[in-house]
Amino acid sequence: MKDFGFHYYGIKESSSGKEEVYVRDFSRKASIKAPKTTYPFMAKSVRKFIVPIRPEYHTSLLPDSILMTESPFDFVENEPFRNAISKVYVSRSLNRNLRTGDIIIFYRTGGFYKSVVTTLGIVENVYTSIKDANQFINLCRKRSVFTDEQLREQWEENPRNRPFVVNFLYSYSFPRRINLKRLIELGVIQDIESAPRGFEQISDESFYKILRECGSDESIIVDQA
Repeated sequence: MKDFGFHYYGIKESSSGKEEVYVRDFSRKASIKAPKTTYPFMAKSVRKFIVPIRPEYHTSLLPDSILMTESPFDFVENEPFRNAISKVYVSRSLNRNLRTGDIIIFYRTGGFYKSVVTTLGIVENVYTSIKDANQFINLCRKRSVFTDEQLREQWEENPRNRPFVVNFLYSYSFPRRINLKRLIELGVIQDIESAPRGFEQISDESFYKILRECGSDESIIVDQA
């Protein structure tokens, strides 16, 4: 609770015993350096990125962003990463210069009509200098969709381009989804060949186009604390 900005307030006494009470300021402000402490709010001034996520991983990692074409009964296992706010995204993107507080938009791949933007996340921290497979697995364990064996396979797959780790906070699922066709019409993505293959930075204008087109609650995007 302290990690998420709560602080000790006092003791509550009742017939069943004593309880510690913790409180937090939930006014509309966002900390860039410590985004957990003002979660779920996001800062207006940070950079915004679109990042792809494959369909077979999307809803396992982001169950609140399940598509209407998917069944919730396919995602009933009690995996720790599903219910967690703090999650892990594993990437080989050429662009690795993400910073704490940056906003990421998850783009579920699937082609011209089936690719959709679904979710907002906040970058918590990024690990690009990972010394070996064991450290990589430890960084990802219980917060990614991959088993230890799958993580080791990913690490060994391409020694010239090792994966890196982005810890992010799941913040918001879009009420409506827009596909690649609509993103191109809005000018967010240039054409089908320009669909994101890694972390692709977008302008503030494009970001707000997505929010408005998806019917999002823009009040979660606030000034820096």
